[in-house]
Amino acid sequence: MATTRSGFGLRARLRAHWPLLTVFAIALVALQRVATEHWREGSATFAVAVLVAAGLRVALPPDRVGLLAVRGRYVDAIVYGALGLAVLLLALTITRGSLTVS
Repeated sequence: MATTRSGFGLRARLRAHWPLLTVFAIALVALQRVATEHWREGSATFAVAVLVAAGLRVALPPDRVGLLAVRGRYVDAIVYGALGLAVLLLALTITRGSLTVS
């Protein structure tokens, strides 16, 4: 039962969803940076994750993009790219690195 040849095993699932897992991995690093009070680096890293999603959406064929496909290829790329650029621009404006107000 541990190995299946029908294509529904863990290895097949990882192969099918590696683009989304890559974006999630980068986003987890970003979340860790924000949680350790490094707002600017965490926000910029999150922006990179979204920009990577945009790049993967454009570069990969529709049958290989997995769960990154929500709408059409170019609509997804434009939305991901715009969100990534907006977050990156906001991250560049963050001047304080701490959670405290003082």
